[in-house]
Amino acid sequence: MTTIKQSGFQSFAEFYPYYLQEHSDSTCRRLHFVGTSLVIALLAVVIVGPLSAWWLLALPVIGYGFAWVGHFFFEKNRPATFKHPWYSLAGDFVMWKDILTRRIDW
Repeated sequence: MTTIKQSGFQSFAEFYPYYLQEHSDSTCRRLHFVGTSLVIALLAVVIVGPLSAWWLLALPVIGYGFAWVGHFFFEKNRPATFKHPWYSLAGDFVMWKDILTRRIDW
């Protein structure tokens, strides 16, 4: 496997292969998928349902909680969020879509 250097990304297109490399463990990807799914579901329920906007404070805890468990216990690496927060956030949603559409393995 070729290792992609983690600095100097000029675009998300350059970053995403690195992001996928950092999520090679299937359990880590599954935890990301579950966390992102719960974030989307909670956001939808707050927007259209009975939950107070205060529940939005739980979004980062849910999303990052599942993701960081995947990184620290299964992937055994540091989340990309620490060095590339915006690209990493975008990567979470693109990877979620890629798993949902079976472009990458669950």
